[in-house]
Amino acid sequence: MSARGLALGLLLLLLCLAQNRRLQARGPSELGPLWLSESIVFSQSCVWYGECGIAYGDKRYNCEYFGPPKPLPKDGYDLVQSQFLNVTATEDYVDPVTNQTKTNVKELQYFVGQSFANAMYNACRDVEAPSSNDKALGLLCGKDADACNATNWIEYMFNKDNGQAPFTITPVFSDFPVHGMEPMNNATKGCDESVDEVTAPCSCQDCSIVCGPKPQPPPPPAPWTILGLDAMYVIMWITYMAFLLVFFGAFFAVWCYRKRYFVSEYTPIDSNIAFSVNASDKGEASCCDPVSAAFEGCLRRLFTRWGSFCVRNPGCVIFFSLVFIAVCSSGLVFVRVTTNPIDLWSAPSSQARLEKEYFDQHFGPFFRTEQLIIRAPLTDKHTYQPYPSGADVPFGPPLDIQILHQVLDLQIAIENITASYNNETVTLQDICLAPLSPYNTNCTIMSVLNYFQNSHSVLDHKKGDDFFVYADYHTHFLYCVRLLSVAQIKVKKNEGGRDQNYNNATALVITFPVNNYYNDTEKLQRAQAWEKEFINLVRNYKNPNLTISFSAERSIEDELNRESDSDIFTVVISYAIMFLYISLALGHIKSCRRLLVDSKISLGIAGILIVLSSVPCSLGIFSYIGLPLTLIVIEVIPFLVLAVGVDNIFILVQAYQRDERLQGETLDQQLGRVLGEVAPSMFLSSFSETVAFFLGAMSVMPAVHTFSLFAGLAVFIDFLLQITCFVSLLGLDINRQEKNRLDIFCCVRGAEDGTSVQASESCLFRFFKNSYSPLLLKDWMRPIVIAIFVGVLSFSIAVLNKVDIGLDQFLSMPDDSYVVDYFKSMSQYLHAGPPVYFVLEEGHDYTSPKGQNMVCGGMGCNNDSLVQQIFNAAQLDNYTRIGFAPSSWIDDYFDWVKPQSSCCRVDNITDQFCNASVVDPACVRCRPLTPEGKQRPQGGDFMRFLPMFLSDNPNPKCGKGGHAAYSSAVNILGNGTRVGATYFMTYHTVLQTSADFIDALKKARLIASNVTETMGINGSAYRVFPYSVFYVFYEQYLTIIDDTIFNLGVSLGAIFLVTMVLLGCELWSAVIMCTTIAMVLVNMFGVMWLWGISLNAVSLVNLVMSCGISVEFCSHITRAFTVSTKGSRVERAEEALAHMGSSK
Repeated sequence: MSARGLALGLLLLLLCLAQNRRLQARGPSELGPLWLSESIVFSQSCVWYGECGIAYGDKRYNCEYFGPPKPLPKDGYDLVQSQFLNVTATEDYVDPVTNQTKTNVKELQYFVGQSFANAMYNACRDVEAPSSNDKALGLLCGKDADACNATNWIEYMFNKDNGQAPFTITPVFSDFPVHGMEPMNNATKGCDESVDEVTAPCSCQDCSIVCGPKPQPPPPPAPWTILGLDAMYVIMWITYMAFLLVFFGAFFAVWCYRKRYFVSEYTPIDSNIAFSVNASDKGEASCCDPVSAAFEGCLRRLFTRWGSFCVRNPGCVIFFSLVFIAVCSSGLVFVRVTTNPIDLWSAPSSQARLEKEYFDQHFGPFFRTEQLIIRAPLTDKHTYQPYPSGADVPFGPPLDIQILHQVLDLQIAIENITASYNNETVTLQDICLAPLSPYNTNCTIMSVLNYFQNSHSVLDHKKGDDFFVYADYHTHFLYCVRLLSVAQIKVKKNEGGRDQNYNNATALVITFPVNNYYNDTEKLQRAQAWEKEFINLVRNYKNPNLTISFSAERSIEDELNRESDSDIFTVVISYAIMFLYISLALGHIKSCRRLLVDSKISLGIAGILIVLSSVPCSLGIFSYIGLPLTLIVIEVIPFLVLAVGVDNIFILVQAYQRDERLQGETLDQQLGRVLGEVAPSMFLSSFSETVAFFLGAMSVMPAVHTFSLFAGLAVFIDFLLQITCFVSLLGLDINRQEKNRLDIFCCVRGAEDGTSVQASESCLFRFFKNSYSPLLLKDWMRPIVIAIFVGVLSFSIAVLNKVDIGLDQFLSMPDDSYVVDYFKSMSQYLHAGPPVYFVLEEGHDYTSPKGQNMVCGGMGCNNDSLVQQIFNAAQLDNYTRIGFAPSSWIDDYFDWVKPQSSCCRVDNITDQFCNASVVDPACVRCRPLTPEGKQRPQGGDFMRFLPMFLSDNPNPKCGKGGHAAYSSAVNILGNGTRVGATYFMTYHTVLQTSADFIDALKKARLIASNVTETMGINGSAYRVFPYSVFYVFYEQYLTIIDDTIFNLGVSLGAIFLVTMVLLGCELWSAVIMCTTIAMVLVNMFGVMWLWGISLNAVSLVNLVMSCGISVEFCSHITRAFTVSTKGSRVERAEEALAHMGSSK
């Protein structure tokens, strides 16, 4: 590259800044083809002309020349006037072609007007490089754009150390003549002014003056306070105090009234019918009582006959029960377990899922990520001292050269991993992301070691003499990070923001992008096979100097599978403990001699197996249908069924144990009568839970939907097996006990002790009957209990809106998972947000000026265009969570195709595309260098050159080639006649918590909606939508509150209807029961807030399960109260609590 390309090209740039829109981060040689107004061509002698001598590499010296001015060649500038240039050093050079001695220019001074330099800087400071999402000055100034100014910009461009200038150019800034030299101080135009009739002013994206006032985000909503305190706390405190005042006031008024007129709540009711809670203390039955009594009698007779049948025919009942279990469980051969996180958390019909499908179909799925975060905990920071001058530069521990060598060894080992799939070898080269293929098939590896060509020898390369080292890996690293946008090195966030000095890095991040495949299972499994070997290598990698956190694309799914396997052990332990408890609690052992006779070990085993068998039955039935399982089903339902099933076992067995066999009554008649008493209660609770769960399956959340279906069926099958198989087994066990045979060893008869099986009461029953129930229902205790529970309810309501929403990623993993460490390291060290794509669906016209202006972000584009609105959003990054201006393929295409650029060339014979690096006289510009040619391409021209742009690889002479950046961003349809779906990529800001991710999704959709509206395509067949890989996981939280209210509300409504019907239209019983369950659910939210549990699909499943278990506890006591024949409400409550509460 000639000095002309650097010094003259760049400084001529200063004269035409106003027309230089959307600078691209490219080599300085491309900045040469900018015109110089004829007004600055003077008659004075010149400084140099032509080229002579090689400076280094491809950099050439210019020949000293003092002759008269010469006409400008059409392809560039070969001279500059000595009015503002002063040559300070030259050397002689012998031209090997002409053998003439020429003089090279080695150093010169350039006199630049300070006001001109400032005007140039002000015109260019906002210019964006669209493909890199960064300010162009950040790439041309040698430092971050925020630290760049007019002076250090020009100084860096003239500095030989920048690797581009062939010799030193010393700028002298002054607005007045210096040493007889007239500073270059030409007139400039602002970025908001047109240079000529053809060129429009810069866009808002490149010129903040055009934008007007910077948009301001809406103020955050003010916290709801009363007198400076949280409003919910204040309201609930006042409400609770008012309740206590009214409640206790009414209580004492009623107490005084009753005491005065000697009216007692314990007045007996002279009736033996089952009075409802609606009945008054005087025994007056309500209008619903006949219906309730008739329905109760019907259920009692039905279950009595069924119980007697089961006891009389145990063999038949048990056999058909086992056949039923076997047939249902056989469906497990068709079982499919869903471990794909997308299927677990996102419904197929959800907006995010449909948008993901659209993106994957049109652009291909987002690549698979294999990532390592590497620290060097045993290595200290070190300081690099540049020679011969310069400030000391600190370097973080991972940038020690020995650490870099060790990291490189690990990186090379990963590159050499081989895996086997279907007897074929799979290497990284087979599956990696290669964006420049087929011209360049090298794998993309995002690593700092790329700066050293991934070579140990390059890393060790030094330049110096016997005494000093002038350059080594330190200087090379500092040079690279000044020029490149570093995505491979992340540093910890300081209190004031992100540290941009990458030499202070505390961790290295190496990323291996791997191709993902849409609907190609074979290729996907090949990638997964390689990932498995990657995980094995890194997990087994031992190096005391390195601490490595890592993750592969398959890691989360693998760990979820491992967690489900480990949960089997937890389920087994739980059932074993419950078996032990049942065996001890069910048996009423009267003496040591009757220990093995009165024990219920075999019955306990049978009961547990019956409970457990309902789970595979439910799984098998739905597996027949083809409904896949989820981990939540496998982990939660066994415990739910265990709680419900064991409760029913205790109710049935203890009801028999407390019952006296009537005179002349056989065992089957007794057990039938007992079942007739308790089975309606079991039916009420089980049917209520089943209906509630099945209605909960209306949820669109996959986790809740699947859980509700499986849970509802499992609870109902458990009930069926208990009133059939378990009743028959209970009859057999009682027969064994009455015949004095040993438990387990039923063929062995125990010693006769003259005792027979008699009714007995458990210790827990006696405690409830004699102590707990009377105490709880005393006149003075009941209002205290109500006051306490209303207080807890008030607190729970007060914190209801403070429960967090979301699910931190590490909570979904086993505690010992390597992925947990990766999540923590990612949160601590990574400070780049995830990419977000704004997708414009198929249907937009890109070939017309109107359609282009609606989308692009450069000169002439609408101020509310798609690109411009995303750019505006990036200016409010703290509010919108959009971190950068978007990469705009259409703006880069316009820059690429313009005739002033050397990018778009075609062979004038074959009409084939010529890459900018091709040297061939037959290659000519795509468009003429005329006013018409400088306009944007439209119609056929737009479509003619677009495929060339998308196939052009970037190179030093043209950094705008769109193959690497945009080849997948644009769909070309109809044999190259029209553009289909496209996307514009940017990045979110750093997102660390669930709230951040949820807000980012919400704001991105808001931006896309505004773009769709301003483009005027609302109601059309296409729209703009945002897509990022995490949207499918976090979309559920946008509606989680509505889903929670819906699911719990539907469950409560179902429980109310079933309870009212099965209790014979007992309205108040159903109301009180549902109110109690609602209080339990609200209190669960209070517990969630206290324990820091957030609201998500997992906790919603547990809330639905809590609703079911609450039914189990409330329904039995409610029914026992309604059928009690005691004399008063208190006595009926005591009886219900003693009989049913002790069995819970």
